[in-house]
Amino acid sequence: MDLSGRRQFLAACVVGLLARRGAVAQSSAEVLVAAIQDGGKVIYLRHAATNRTDVDTGRLGDRAGQRNLSPAGVRQARRLGETLRALRVPLNEILAGPVFRARDTGELAFGADRVRVTDDLVADDYAGDRLQAMIQATRRHLTTPPPPGHNRVLVGHRIPLEMATSRQFPESVLPEGAMAIFLPGREPRLLGTMTAERLVQSAESRGALPR
Repeated sequence: MDLSGRRQFLAACVVGLLARRGAVAQSSAEVLVAAIQDGGKVIYLRHAATNRTDVDTGRLGDRAGQRNLSPAGVRQARRLGETLRALRVPLNEILAGPVFRARDTGELAFGADRVRVTDDLVADDYAGDRLQAMIQATRRHLTTPPPPGHNRVLVGHRIPLEMATSRQFPESVLPEGAMAIFLPGREPRLLGTMTAERLVQSAESRGALPR
């Protein structure tokens, strides 16, 4: 079986397991990597690691009043982008929320010229009277398929994802820098979640990235 055939086989396995067992969390990194290499998925990327001592004010545009990426988070975001490129994951639309930790994650990972910042992915505690609009927009991005052979990336926050999907994503399942991978459709299917560390390890084990 050639590489393309192996990717398609593994991606089919994800859907088959999902149909039999329901939603999968912390799935095999190899299976999830194959799924996103095949395209046609929505990758919901939680922002990278932050300074937990920072306090959020709820004011958009006020970097000093937000919980921002830590130095480790900056490195993590850059490594995420490097890893996805090394794995040749096809990306089309890349959207990021306007809170700086989400925006910075997207721009560090993929380049500012490739990222569209949108209130569709604003954090719940910054949404104000736009909360329901944010939930609806996030759900729309999860249900709408990307162009064939490509993936859509949404860089946002954990709680809005829970609101949009009516599903719990605890810290143990979706820590900062982790991704939830969906098969879009009328009811988007969660294929699994993967931490930044597991993604990098997968790329290193394949020889796509130096250790």
